[in-house]
Amino acid sequence: QVQLVESGGGLVQTGGSLRLSCAASGRTFTSYSMGWFRQAPGKEREFVAGINWSGDSTYYADSVKGRFTVPRDNAKNTVYLQMNSLKPEDTAVYYCAAARSTLGYLVNSEYVEIWGQGTLVTVSS
Repeated sequence: QVQLVESGGGLVQTGGSLRLSCAASGRTFTSYSMGWFRQAPGKEREFVAGINWSGDSTYYADSVKGRFTVPRDNAKNTVYLQMNSLKPEDTAVYYCAAARSTLGYLVNSEYVEIWGQGTLVTVSS
């Protein structure tokens, strides 16, 4: 069973950048599509970005397209969320997610099998 541990959250000004990391334990990391969700106060958890097991296919929510990227390093069992041009509306708890389904299913949180503990990102105006 894979376990996920996120790091890299914090406070950043509007227009700044942050990189979140999600380190996975276990030897089956490449069996999983990986993704990031976020949940802002008072709102439902929403899909942000995802990447397939090999790293050659990615998918982004419209709200972050062109600003965020989601690379993965299978040699390090780690997936990242590079966030640029941050906006106050990006403020949320960000969760790493893993699913053995194809990437297209990962956008639906019901298909997520493993969640990280979450890391808070705050973007000040």
